[in-house]
Amino acid sequence: MTVNLPQLRAFLAVVDAGGFSAAAAELGMSQSAVSHAVASLERELAAPLLVRATPARTTALGERVLPHARLALSAARSVEQIAADATETMTGTVRLAATPTVCQGLVPGLLRHWGEDQPRITVRVFEGDSAEVSGWLADGTTDAAVLIDPPPGPGIQLAVDSYRALLPRDHPLAHEPLVDLRDLEDDPFLISPNGCEARIRTIHGLAGLRFTPTHRVRDLATLISMVQAGIGVTVLSEVSRSLIPADLVLLPLAPRTSRRLVLTGPQDRPWHPAVRTLAESAVGHLARTASPPSPLPEEGVAQPSPQHTL
Repeated sequence: MTVNLPQLRAFLAVVDAGGFSAAAAELGMSQSAVSHAVASLERELAAPLLVRATPARTTALGERVLPHARLALSAARSVEQIAADATETMTGTVRLAATPTVCQGLVPGLLRHWGEDQPRITVRVFEGDSAEVSGWLADGTTDAAVLIDPPPGPGIQLAVDSYRALLPRDHPLAHEPLVDLRDLEDDPFLISPNGCEARIRTIHGLAGLRFTPTHRVRDLATLISMVQAGIGVTVLSEVSRSLIPADLVLLPLAPRTSRRLVLTGPQDRPWHPAVRTLAESAVGHLARTASPPSPLPEEGVAQPSPQHTL
């Protein structure tokens, strides 16, 4: 049996892109070449790995092969980047996962900086809720992630992100320097049921309030539009500020709470060298544009790592 990296690369591309045509565009190959690569892998394994449907999905065998294929490609990319690092030329693609607010509020500035500072590294962003982001990093779908309040470990703290009240500009409290959550008790409360919901529940608990949202919406843009329309109020983090239109205000909130946004690679295997380079680059960028980030245990950025928005 001979399984090679191009076969695994084609298989993963079809799984991640959801079909052969999209995978071909992603890989810069013809659709027939992708189909041939996957078919040859299936012949080697003597069983189908994919159900040819829309979208394409894995068979039971394909699901078992998937994590091993990811790790194999991740290891191969690490070898390539270690060699590139030895010649002081950092190249390659880093897959970065983050939640919607981080993707829309924090990541664009980092991408712009990385594009100027590390032009040979391509960063592809994947957007998901907190559980998806952590899972993608753990199973090798992504090489790096911006995690929210992760346990102690290697990484770079990008920001301490405070929670704020989001109100229409004509709301009676819109001109207050600080909004107490208890003063919003009579307003319909809107929530996006992602990773922030647990923290917003905690804020309600600290204020001695029951958490009884009137509406739940998944999409952040929809949530903001509903506040614009006067349907209710909500709580968002400071990193969302760049997304807030002029007819809304984002105000300091009591009780005061915040979250840590940490750029990190996988915890249980070496980091892809390009992730280490991006993390070190982010430290310098944030030190120049705001207060310096806090490196989490010193060995964090010094560790290499292996490698699916924002």
